[in-house]
Amino acid sequence: MRSVPAPFDARAAAVALRAPDARVAIAGVSGSGKSTLARQLAPALDLPYTELDALHWGPNWTPHPSFMDEVRALVAHDRWITEWQYRRVRPLIIERATVLLWLDPPFRVTLWRVIRRTVRRRVTREVLWNGNQEPGLRHAVFNPEGIIRWAVMTRNKYRALIAQTVDRRAGLTVIRLRTPRETRALLAALSTTQD
Repeated sequence: MRSVPAPFDARAAAVALRAPDARVAIAGVSGSGKSTLARQLAPALDLPYTELDALHWGPNWTPHPSFMDEVRALVAHDRWITEWQYRRVRPLIIERATVLLWLDPPFRVTLWRVIRRTVRRRVTREVLWNGNQEPGLRHAVFNPEGIIRWAVMTRNKYRALIAQTVDRRAGLTVIRLRTPRETRALLAALSTTQD
């Protein structure tokens, strides 16, 4: 495993992300900012971004039967950026990824973001993937698959998962971002580095 040196070095991270064959998987718990950062990085790196939730969820929150095939097609491309989520497809993504960008902010930050996002989506009736909307706060807190409950239950899952993955995946560059300041520094470094 190649890791960007600690303490975090934004310039080294930017150089790794600017590789001509960059295939970037962004890992992190709910609320860590995976999709937000992917949308920011895609134009900065000239990488096509595919949101996994859009591939996974069909109408009425039913999983698309073609999800695995669509992810296989996605990762077969030479360059891409996507989230590293959904247990079934994580091996497909990580097998082809050149960079694993791990968003690891404190739990208080991710929980607050999930709560704020859930409330905003519910109040505004934001349409998500394929016509779906947040099911409501009661569902988010009390249903075993509710997003707020899920965020609490899975808050530590990536620590062991990433350690196991990088042990098996030689040549993978891992960039760990623990604070919003590090994320901003990375974006700033990308704006000043060349290919």
